[in-house]
Amino acid sequence: MNPLQRSSLTALKVCMGVKPGEKVLVITDAGCREIGTALYEAALDLNTEAALIEIPVATSHGAEPPGPVAQAMQAADVVLVPTTKSMTHTQARRAACAAGARVATLPGITVDCMVRCMDADYELIARRTERLTQLLTEGRVAHLTTPAGTDLTLPIEGIRAIASTGLLRNPGDGGNLPSGEAYLMPVEGQSEGVMVVDGSMAGIGKIQSQPLRITIREGRAVSIEGGPESELLKTLLEPHGADAFNVAELGVGTNYRAGISGAILEDEKAAGTVHVALGNNVSMGGSVNVPVHLDGVMLRPTLYIDDILVLEDGEYRIDLGE
Repeated sequence: MNPLQRSSLTALKVCMGVKPGEKVLVITDAGCREIGTALYEAALDLNTEAALIEIPVATSHGAEPPGPVAQAMQAADVVLVPTTKSMTHTQARRAACAAGARVATLPGITVDCMVRCMDADYELIARRTERLTQLLTEGRVAHLTTPAGTDLTLPIEGIRAIASTGLLRNPGDGGNLPSGEAYLMPVEGQSEGVMVVDGSMAGIGKIQSQPLRITIREGRAVSIEGGPESELLKTLLEPHGADAFNVAELGVGTNYRAGISGAILEDEKAAGTVHVALGNNVSMGGSVNVPVHLDGVMLRPTLYIDDILVLEDGEYRIDLGE
């Protein structure tokens, strides 16, 4: 058995809790076909009713899949979505979970990321993630700074955080694989300050020239400055209107196998990083429903939740229950 086959079985058996006889649907595209095929073959090896669907590469993160595919998702017990663009923040994913499917999205997944990041202790990652999720849920205000110049205040009072543990074993569970992050949407219209993205940006990849400096006023990005990546980010957001500039998410990575590779699926899970996203927040209970959700990862963050120092220069300063 090769490493990709082993990681595919880990995804199905450990993370998804797949059982013989279950209906397993794998949705992939040309960019992730090798991984989609490996997951499909692993599902067959587990004696499931497996199906593989290949769809065209989507135009943007958050774009809806073809209608018949969305319907098929609702009829499955388990859905795995290794695709070039993310389907995490789509109505199709939400409807499948509401129908009882366990859905794992793997946007932009590479073989290297799959093999490396699935080779982790997901019970440990779950404990870390649940602890951070508790802190976020109980918090009133998050304050984020970085050596690159981030200084951002995000009100979070009354918002229930979400634990993306990588363990999706119950009907209706949904999340990423590989996983490991605690996240929530900030209170709409209230975040203030500057975020300087120096790790990576969804839709762009690893920041190569100079960091993206994004000024936030009343919960929206009002200016984006930096190198060539800043112009590219604007072109990704502007077609979707003003709501695409909404501050949609604050997340904290918890996966010790993840690093900054340029693939946002991995980067936002890297332990010791923090990410803030722009665009859609409906999947987190918000009201901003646009077909785009782009995360920016920041390195060496210092994060306070109220007066609790959670991270200092990228190092955890709290008991994570390990």
